[in-house]
Amino acid sequence: MAKRAYSPKEIAMKTYKTLPWGGRWAECFGLPEENSTWFISGASAAGKSSFVMQLARELTHYGQVLYASYEEGISQSFQDRIKLFEMDKRQGWFRVVTEDTIEDLAARLKKRHSAKFIIVDSYQESGWEWPETKKLIETFPRKSFIFVSMEKKSQPLGSGALRLRYKAGVKVRVVGFRAYCQGRFNPDAGNSFVVWEEGILRTSNKV
Repeated sequence: MAKRAYSPKEIAMKTYKTLPWGGRWAECFGLPEENSTWFISGASAAGKSSFVMQLARELTHYGQVLYASYEEGISQSFQDRIKLFEMDKRQGWFRVVTEDTIEDLAARLKKRHSAKFIIVDSYQESGWEWPETKKLIETFPRKSFIFVSMEKKSQPLGSGALRLRYKAGVKVRVVGFRAYCQGRFNPDAGNSFVVWEEGILRTSNKV
């Protein structure tokens, strides 16, 4: 049976549910669809973890967030960020798991009132392969998966992460405590999201 072909008029009339945020989030990342796949990468100690937690906090205003903390677990550094960004004030909208397999996660997401936004930190530590990752995303088309990736020589670590970066609609790279949108929703290539202003100043003073 032949697959459907869409006319330009049909495409133009299609509507999308986008994140209703404003301010610096909209300035730096535009208005991506609520179910967009995100890919966030960056070198160690560049502000990536702090950016991800700030993003998680913002997203709790639009739905439940599940943070799969595979790399850090609930270590002291993770706890520090929870306190710094006052995640306790988003009680009921933010949950953390540390040991879910991809099957566990899929079972969790099939439940009623499951999380709308799923953060996987990091993709490498999850141990997932590309085919099962792709299947998970396709199984839950109404949910937003946000993958955090390690880097090696300024590139995502591993072939699966590289495939995932191409798949993602929102691509973010964190460099020197600034987050840059490199994806399809980039409203202005010159904009950056300031993760930690003091960190930027310290880095600048070393140059």
